[in-house]
Amino acid sequence: MAKLAVRTRAAAAGVLALATVAGCSTSSNADKSGNAPSSKAAPPGTVHVLYAGSLVNLMEHDLGPAFAKASGAKYDGYGAGSAQVAKEITGKVRSGDVFISAKPDVNDDLEGAKNGDWVTWYVTFAKAPLLIGYNPKSKFAADLKSKPWYDVITEKGIRFGRTDPTLDPKGKLTVQAFQQAATKSGKSGFEAAAEKASTVYPEETLVGRLQSGQLDAGFFYANEAQEQKIPTVSLAPITLSATYTVTTLNHAKNPSSGLAFVEYLLGPQGKQILAKHGLTVLPYTAGGDKNALPADLKPAVH
Repeated sequence: MAKLAVRTRAAAAGVLALATVAGCSTSSNADKSGNAPSSKAAPPGTVHVLYAGSLVNLMEHDLGPAFAKASGAKYDGYGAGSAQVAKEITGKVRSGDVFISAKPDVNDDLEGAKNGDWVTWYVTFAKAPLLIGYNPKSKFAADLKSKPWYDVITEKGIRFGRTDPTLDPKGKLTVQAFQQAATKSGKSGFEAAAEKASTVYPEETLVGRLQSGQLDAGFFYANEAQEQKIPTVSLAPITLSATYTVTTLNHAKNPSSGLAFVEYLLGPQGKQILAKHGLTVLPYTAGGDKNALPADLKPAVH
């Protein structure tokens, strides 16, 4: 059992010893499953978290408010397709202290001098399978429950939603699902037919469109479906998943609060919230420059 000392730094007028909420640092045990302790305190100010749009319900209604309550810091979040958020960061359209992606290699677009040196390290912390969610009132619901999904997606009149593969990892995974289904089903031209039969929408609008009846079905992660009580069918025999990572952003306005948020996310309270929302918490592993991982995180990250 490794010990992870949580030493949350304040950033009000330089570097203070510790945040005022708890008045002291804390430490607790961390195990190999990634059960790292969280901060009991955070520096004053606002933490700005930029995250994958598939986490909007978790972030805005649970994790963000829970962190704010526990730390005393304010929380401000923005969710969209991970690649879209990365483009907005490099384009200096949007700034933040923390970045959460649904695909590890999106961090590559923020690493290095040519990309602005926004990201140096990141931690992989959870995954969620890609599924097909459907409107139970749809006339295609029975077919989705009884036939292979790749037979139903090209049925005449079905309204199937997906996300843009250039802006969102879910969109990329969907295209991979089409490619693999074409191979496994032996259907010539299936990939092109499936792309033509489905319509691209922003990630953060898919749930609403499905629930309002604008869509018969769409591609969702398991956590989104669980949160919104959306019935699903698997992509069997295909298995694809989102893999979530978190990092603090270089050039952040409030790096101390950013690190405190990451500590909370990877800690026991954060882990419990993630599981409640249908995410599978993974053993914490570091990517990017592992030597640059903050010292407070190293005991819990492999």
